[in-house]
Amino acid sequence: MTDVLVAGAGIGGLTAALGLHAAGIEVRVVDAVDELRPAGVGINLLPYAVRELTDLGLGAELAATAVAPDAMTHFDRHGNRIWSEPRGLADGHHWPQYSLHRGALQLLLLDAVRDRLGDHAVRTGTAFVRLAEREGGALRVILRDVARGREYAVRARALVGADGLHSAVRAMLHPGEGPPRWNGVRMWRGVAEWHPVLGGRTVAIAGSNAAAKLVVYPISRPAQERGRAVLNWVAEVRFPRAHHHAMAGPADWNRSGRLSDVLPHYAGWRVADLDVPALFAATRHILEYPMVDRDPLAWWGRGPVTLLGDAAHPMYPVGSSGGSQAILDAGVLARCLAYASPDREAGLRAYEEVRREAANAVVLANRDMPADRVLQAVAERAPDGFERVEDVLTPQELGALDAAYRRTTGLGP
Repeated sequence: MTDVLVAGAGIGGLTAALGLHAAGIEVRVVDAVDELRPAGVGINLLPYAVRELTDLGLGAELAATAVAPDAMTHFDRHGNRIWSEPRGLADGHHWPQYSLHRGALQLLLLDAVRDRLGDHAVRTGTAFVRLAEREGGALRVILRDVARGREYAVRARALVGADGLHSAVRAMLHPGEGPPRWNGVRMWRGVAEWHPVLGGRTVAIAGSNAAAKLVVYPISRPAQERGRAVLNWVAEVRFPRAHHHAMAGPADWNRSGRLSDVLPHYAGWRVADLDVPALFAATRHILEYPMVDRDPLAWWGRGPVTLLGDAAHPMYPVGSSGGSQAILDAGVLARCLAYASPDREAGLRAYEEVRREAANAVVLANRDMPADRVLQAVAERAPDGFERVEDVLTPQELGALDAAYRRTTGLGP
């Protein structure tokens, strides 16, 4: 019998496995995909997430692959600077903020799990199906061998659903929820090797997603060391309310997008030394998906079952906190289960008590998009650009940007 079974080998599920193992708790991970590949694009890890991974002994590996940004800077769509704040160590945190490729992070975690727990610890091509009746206090978890289409049962003392936006564990616990909520914004994302821009350590944000918004940041330490940059970019375009009755395609993180669809929205955009259309054109593979989330849940799990990461609290990528919140979930889960051992149900409820309201608050803050209201005010008051931001925004409005990011990142009230 497995002690803790984790459904989902993404960032949250793999971090949970490492944390549980470090706490002396036996854990196994299953995932429906046949092979875990370095998919996706860039991700920002906020300092509290870097702390969790550093405590798991992964600090050196992160530092070797990631870029540590020292500033986040907002521009209008003409490239005029609106506001900037330090990030990570430059902002006084004890741990850096890191920007890196999501796939590189997932494989770093996967290698650590297999090295510490053994190759058998992660079983791919294996999907969670349902729970059957309990036997002697243990869960009977029905899994499916995806390649063979064969179902079989395993026994576990606890189940953690870390299986993402379309979580089968969440659907079992909260049936009838329906599809994710689309807010009318379509996102295109890509990664391209480029020359260093904006000093090489800046998370740059231009425009506002009331119309069109751009986020760009470097994600490769090796590229930085050879004088180049691998830039992750996110283009967000809001579509008219008449389009909101249907999502702009399924929420599939691996869906391919077209340059011809995104390019017209950014014609002529230049942010400091970055030629935006040229960066888009240099991107070999563009991804496209809708900006979606789900309504916060009043409870995550029942009995010896809970949720983690996007399965528990999918959120808009406004504060760069989705992956970081999943890592924080994983750390709290491991500590709560260790403290309440051997009572797994008590440990899971303690984990939810610590994390649910805090994570739900970040979901709602990201949905509120407080920073974008200020950025939209700039676009409305100075549509052709400006020379001094003080002529466009009041000191109170500029101060609101700092407060907005503390809400959407979970770094403060």
